[in-house]
Amino acid sequence: MKKKMIIPIFIPHNGCKNDCVFCNQRRITACDRPPTIEEAVQAIKNYLSTKSSYTSASIAFYGGSFTGIPISEQKEYLDMALEFVASGSVENIHLSTRPDYINDEILTFLSGYPIELIELGCQSFSDKVLAATNRGHTASDIYTAIDLIKVYGFNFGIQLMIGLPESTPYDEIFSARCTVKLQPKTCRLYPTIVIPDTKLYDDTITGLYKPLSLDDAVLRCSKMYKIIAKGGIDIIRVGLKSSLTATGDPLLGNTFHPAFRQLVEGVIAYSDICQLIDSELKKNTYRLSDDRSPLLIQLFANSRSLPALVGHKGENRLKLSNRYPYAQFKFKTDTTLPQLTFKVIIGKL
Repeated sequence: MKKKMIIPIFIPHNGCKNDCVFCNQRRITACDRPPTIEEAVQAIKNYLSTKSSYTSASIAFYGGSFTGIPISEQKEYLDMALEFVASGSVENIHLSTRPDYINDEILTFLSGYPIELIELGCQSFSDKVLAATNRGHTASDIYTAIDLIKVYGFNFGIQLMIGLPESTPYDEIFSARCTVKLQPKTCRLYPTIVIPDTKLYDDTITGLYKPLSLDDAVLRCSKMYKIIAKGGIDIIRVGLKSSLTATGDPLLGNTFHPAFRQLVEGVIAYSDICQLIDSELKKNTYRLSDDRSPLLIQLFANSRSLPALVGHKGENRLKLSNRYPYAQFKFKTDTTLPQLTFKVIIGKL
């Protein structure tokens, strides 16, 4: 199935005057400087050469705090993007920024362009966590920015992080629930990664910060994911891209995984499917019957959710076989099922 193409133009750390303890955009994006207009144009053209497999395209300015760079520079990038929109090769523009870099002047300026989505790096709705990460703004600033964005009629997205300094599972559940109340169009969920040349890296070396284990990061993220997805919000990314390791620099801790989303969705799928199986076993007489004849358990998901159901590297398949040793499992596709929604049919072999 075709989907929308997002053409990312990374502007690492440009426009951001703050030094969050976890942040080094140059290493995350594998870019050490903002692109020139000519380089951005060529990158967009390269992406558009593969557009035939997509329904539409948007240019997205990521990697920094776009609305924090001088208006003259914003205008250069946006005017360049506008030419692609005017030609019909691109539908609209996305950008990412900080909540405290949103005000009437900025939004009035942006109103002159076909901006479809403004993503806000909120990270947390806990003032305690925001202070511990040297975020430079409060939760109140997030609400103020979103109220303004709504007044100007823009769609917005929210980015949240898991495992930040001073953050607890309660803080993260709280942030997920705040997100649902605000009803953004999109959400991104990122585990905290300890990257070289950051204060968090130094604090990890000295023992002031202890990274989450991969299992803890996946579990905590899965709980946020369920709340946000149930709220009807499109979760467009879970975990950082594998380009994070492009520079070959060492990362501290084990929270980076190239298939982090599949791990998170696999945890959700396993929990949900076990509840469905147990419920069916209780409703019917399929428990361990006297004749001990094996059961056939058919598990259904749509094509996008089937990998989560099976689990990363077949992990859920193995766990289900161990949990229900008297059953044989078949994994099937059902196109009528929504994303991360499953169905169980149990019978005798």
